[in-house]
Amino acid sequence: MTASTLTGSLLVATPLLDEPPFRRSVILLLDHDDDGALGVVVNRAADLEVDQVLPDWSTAVNEPGVLFMGGPVGTDSALAVAEVIESADPPGWRECFGRIGLIDLDVPPALLEGAIQRMRIFAGYAGWSGGQLEGEITEGAWYVVPSEPDDVFSLQPEGLWRRVLRRQKDQMAYLATYPDDPTQN
Repeated sequence: MTASTLTGSLLVATPLLDEPPFRRSVILLLDHDDDGALGVVVNRAADLEVDQVLPDWSTAVNEPGVLFMGGPVGTDSALAVAEVIESADPPGWRECFGRIGLIDLDVPPALLEGAIQRMRIFAGYAGWSGGQLEGEITEGAWYVVPSEPDDVFSLQPEGLWRRVLRRQKDQMAYLATYPDDPTQN
């Protein structure tokens, strides 16, 4: 496995990873190379409306219009992940893969009007130093699967873990039925 192949993939927490904040998390990898990896947890919506913390951006985010908990690192900062329209290369946008990239929240939202197709804002992120993520994958903490554009912008993020597992073409699909508490099974 080479580091560059994981950018744009999803990390899906295996049942072995049963501790917060990563229990049943789905992470979109935005950057991954020999120096490490950066991603955001895409299935943890917060109870905080975007307009309460970043009012200028509240009309740019898609439903449900809340902040998402992107991970345990840098929770006092925000990352905006956006899908831009096909021909757009707006100011303050850095492509991660395909039409998915990061938006600089210091850029006035009016400069991006019409260029953003969908956007979510995340408090914090998940990060790994060089080789750390590969070690966690080898230990069985994460499944690495292809992402779909709708994963990061799901209208039902709380069910994303099961949906991503269910669409896999191998034994991994069976894990979508894994009980929340296996001791009660």
